[in-house]
Amino acid sequence: MNGRRLAALVGKESRQVVRDPSSLAIAFGLPIILLLLFGYGVTLDPREVPVAAVVEEPGGLADRFVSSFARSHWFDVTVVRHRRAAERGLVAGRYRAAVVLGQDFGARVRRDTGPAPIQVLLDGVDSNTARLVEGYIRGAWRAWLVQAGLAGRHLARPPVALEPRVWFNQQVRSRNYLVPGLVAIIMTLIGTLLTALVVAREWERGTMEALMATPAGAGELLVGKVVPYFGLGMGAMALSTAMAIGLFDVPFRGSLWILAAVSALFLLAALGMGLIISTLARNQFVAGQVAILSAFLPAFILSGFLFDIPSMPVAIQALTYVVPARYFVAILHSLFLAGDVWAVIWPNVLGLAALAALFLGGTALFTSRRLA
Repeated sequence: MNGRRLAALVGKESRQVVRDPSSLAIAFGLPIILLLLFGYGVTLDPREVPVAAVVEEPGGLADRFVSSFARSHWFDVTVVRHRRAAERGLVAGRYRAAVVLGQDFGARVRRDTGPAPIQVLLDGVDSNTARLVEGYIRGAWRAWLVQAGLAGRHLARPPVALEPRVWFNQQVRSRNYLVPGLVAIIMTLIGTLLTALVVAREWERGTMEALMATPAGAGELLVGKVVPYFGLGMGAMALSTAMAIGLFDVPFRGSLWILAAVSALFLLAALGMGLIISTLARNQFVAGQVAILSAFLPAFILSGFLFDIPSMPVAIQALTYVVPARYFVAILHSLFLAGDVWAVIWPNVLGLAALAALFLGGTALFTSRRLA
C-alpha cells in the first residue's frame, strides 16, 4: 500500500461520488422513501377490519353488544339484517368476518340456558389475518360480558389465573419489530447498489484502462473504491436510525457504539458483495439487476425480517447463513428492543465478520487476476 496513491484513489472516488447525484440519491434518498413506504405501509396489526354484524332480532342485548363491538378501533362494523347479505359480502371481499347473533340471543343470555347463539364466519384466504380477527372477536365478546355484568355466568372461572407479561415490546406493536428489520434490508440494498455500479461504470466510461495503466495495486484499488462508499453507507445508517427512533417512535435500548461498530461490519460485507458483482458485470444496468436479485430479495425473504427462519425447510434454512442481513436483523432487533444482549450479538457478529472477509477477500483475489 502506497499512502500517496491510496489517498489519490480515495480522493478521485470521493469527487466522483460528489459529482454523481445517483450515489447521493441511493445513499440518502432511498432510505427516506423506503422507510416511509414500508414503515407506514407494512403492518401486522389489522385495524379497522371490515366486519358484518348480523342482528336477527334487533333491540336489547344484541344492540348493546354490537354498539360496544363497533366502538373498538379494531373493527369497522356494518350491521345487516340477513345472514345471506353477510355471506355475499364475505364472498365479494367486502368483509373479513361476519358475527351472527341469533333470534333468541337476548333471551339465551339472560336465562343462562347454555351458550349464547353467536356464530363467527371468517374469510380464510389470508389465514394469518383470519386467526387475528378471530382472537379480536373473542376478546371483544369477553370484554362485553365483563362490562355487562354477565361474566360470572357465561365465562368459566379457571382454577389458575393467567396474567400475561410482554417483554421487550410491551405495546405489542408490529412496527417496533418491522422497522429495525427494514433498516437492515434498506442497508443491504444501499450497500450493494453503491458499489455494484462502481467498476461497471469505469468500464462503460473507458476509465478502467487508465486505472490499469497506473502502478496502483489491486488492494489499493479496492480500498480506494470502498472508503468513500463506506462513509456514504454510514451516513445512510445514521439517517435510518434517526428516522426509526424519531419518526416511528421505535425504542432503542442498546448502545450506539455497538450499533455503529456492527453497522460498519455489515457495510463491509454489503460493499464487498457489491464489488464482486461490479467486477463481474461491465454494464451498470446488469450490475444493478444482479444486485437486486442477489442481495435485496434474499435479504427480504431469508433474513427473518418477515418470515420465521426456523419454520422454513431445512435446505432453505441452510441458505440463510450466506445472507448477511440474517445476522444484522437479529442484532438490530436485540439492540432496539432488548438492549446489549451479548448472547445474541456475538454469534451474529462472527457470522458478519466471516461473510465480510469472504466477500472482500474474493473481490481482492478476483481483481488481482483481472487487473494485474
